[in-house]
Amino acid sequence: MADAAVGPIDVGRVRRSSLRNNLAAFAYLIPALVVFVAFFFVPLGRSIYLSFTRSDIFGRPTGLVGFAHYANLFTNPEFGRILLTTLGFVLLTVIPSMAIGLLLALLLQDKIRAIRLFRTAFALPFAFSVATAAVLFGVMFNPATGVLNGMLSMINVAPVGWLTDPRWSLISVAITAVWMQLGYNLLVLSAGLGAVPDDVLEAARLDGAHGLRLQFGVIMPLISPQLFFLAVTGTIQALQSFGQIHILTRGGPDRTTTTLVYSIYDVAFANNNSNFGYGSAQAIVLLIVVLAITAFQFGVLERRVYYS
Repeated sequence: MADAAVGPIDVGRVRRSSLRNNLAAFAYLIPALVVFVAFFFVPLGRSIYLSFTRSDIFGRPTGLVGFAHYANLFTNPEFGRILLTTLGFVLLTVIPSMAIGLLLALLLQDKIRAIRLFRTAFALPFAFSVATAAVLFGVMFNPATGVLNGMLSMINVAPVGWLTDPRWSLISVAITAVWMQLGYNLLVLSAGLGAVPDDVLEAARLDGAHGLRLQFGVIMPLISPQLFFLAVTGTIQALQSFGQIHILTRGGPDRTTTTLVYSIYDVAFANNNSNFGYGSAQAIVLLIVVLAITAFQFGVLERRVYYS
């Protein structure tokens, strides 16, 4: 028997149903959009506006100055030094935290006793707040009673001014940031290594891949998405780091730890400066730097990412 004929499709009804579904979806998005606009677009627009104005002693805009703040930034040698310090801090933070995290993740893949205890211990820094970690390392870096100088004295090495010597201050703050980031990197990379198929590793070993050849030729490409993710998020986090610097060095000594974020705070908020126009100009430059580095990472580094 022939199938029953299908009646004509009510196009108007379909369109009305589709419209209702779209409106319902948009209604669910409204709370998130309101929050996003209130806490992102409005502050961003305000910062852009303030970057073109001068401020009084209370931080209120008093008149437009055009691109004067930006001209002052890019003609001030101190600002170039701040950008170099920021770049140095990013390199000293992102690369070591990823390298050490990867090494620990590889070591913790072995089937040894109390492996869960070791994984928990190495991931523990992820649970510390910035303030707690900074205070902890401030005690360790203390030139008179710190653990590090105490260990150096045991081998007859002169004490080091970890936070007071310009040669060591940025490295010391970066060590704190690396320790804090290490736990998160370890968790992400351990998850990536756990997802590597055993049959792939077994086939690679049968083909003669062992040691470094196995690690760099097989495992690294397979966890490249996790490595790329950590490179992008770690760079953004390092560019925005503030708490460690504020607690440990307050931008010193001799402004050797003054990054772009800390310079914004110093100009706009510290010591009742209230120079919101100049600080906002620096904030816009920071946004451009973050976007430029992120675009470079997606344009260059992502080409080497292997998505299975």
